[in-house]
Amino acid sequence: MGSRLICSEPSCGREIDRGAAATSCPECGGLLEFVYDPSQLPPTHLVDSFRSRRASGAALDRSGVWRFRELLPEFDEKGVVTLGEGGTPMPDAPRTAEWAGVARLAIKHQGTNPTGSFKDLGMTVCLSEAVRLGRTVAACASTGNTSASMAAYAARAGLQAVVFVPRGSVSRAKLAQAEDFGALVMDVGGNFDEAFAMLRKAAPELDLYLVNSINPLRLEGQKTLLFEILEQRGWRAPDVIALPGGNLGNCSAIGKGLRELSALGLLDRMPSLAVVQAEGACPFHTMWRSGASELVPLAAPETRATAIRIGSPANWRRARRALELTDGMTAAVSDEEIQLAKRQLASEGIGCEPASAAAVAGVRQLRASGLISSGADVVAVLTGHQLKDTDYILESAVSGDGPEPSSRRAVRERLARWLA
Repeated sequence: MGSRLICSEPSCGREIDRGAAATSCPECGGLLEFVYDPSQLPPTHLVDSFRSRRASGAALDRSGVWRFRELLPEFDEKGVVTLGEGGTPMPDAPRTAEWAGVARLAIKHQGTNPTGSFKDLGMTVCLSEAVRLGRTVAACASTGNTSASMAAYAARAGLQAVVFVPRGSVSRAKLAQAEDFGALVMDVGGNFDEAFAMLRKAAPELDLYLVNSINPLRLEGQKTLLFEILEQRGWRAPDVIALPGGNLGNCSAIGKGLRELSALGLLDRMPSLAVVQAEGACPFHTMWRSGASELVPLAAPETRATAIRIGSPANWRRARRALELTDGMTAAVSDEEIQLAKRQLASEGIGCEPASAAAVAGVRQLRASGLISSGADVVAVLTGHQLKDTDYILESAVSGDGPEPSSRRAVRERLARWLA
């Protein structure tokens, strides 16, 4: 299926040469996106192709991203960089649904990807493009998950990787991943936005291939998250898809995927997107709820959910269009609400990093405010694995209530208090 790279701003739409590896339009500065001609692919043919590949033993067909390759930019299959990403589970969480006040809640868990987060979906496409272009060094600014994913896929491709992280603000588990995969990790700036601004200036000077979500290839991979959700549901859309909001690449990607599936006739109805941010890092929520036309960045975003501690999200315009398309909604939840949602999920055997739990906390808050109905069928996207931030878990542990027992009697008393 032929694809074209264009400016995503509706008022511009200029076509861009894919070989230039640009991330923004030289005319208006807007971010770029790939577009496809839906008339070339009958929907029944697509669904049959997607289904048949699930039984295939081919490497690309084992990927939950490349299995949907008709809806991705063209690549030589020999140059595709894959670690078998995608194909993540989507269990129901009935007790958490009751806790949140909705009829059904399914959990699309991206923490089971190769490096433990949804970033792998976009990185397989992004690093494949780096190989296609003959680039040798990939680079990103990161709150942690992007760096781990980029480092792994760069190592797989035989490329070098450079990571800019905000000083002292990234989970040690995520930094350990990037280091283990051989990336050069540099502490720069006080927060993600400062690190990202520094990288954007350095990338063209040092010929670094930028893989943050302003790269249009990232969103192409991330939109397959939506395709998997719908395929696992028999191509029946839920009422609401809830997801955490940081740099807003996921919301933008899912919005793009919804537009494409609608044009292909593969969408039975339009689900509402719910973007959930942390109270201390919620510029998009503030803009959306106020009806403002422009986003006002936060200079010093703050939340313990470090993966969404972003004050100036690069994808906010595309995310806003996604909410407009889907009659969407936003929420801002406290760190305490995030912690409660994380514990609730864990009580049902579902672990995740703090930012992921924000999505479920947001569902509960939106239900309480009446923006989500009690009869709603909801899918919440968990973006990262439970072991991405073990310091958070240990610091928040509730079982350490006193000195360690030193006798059998003390053990019994401690157990009795805990079980009460």
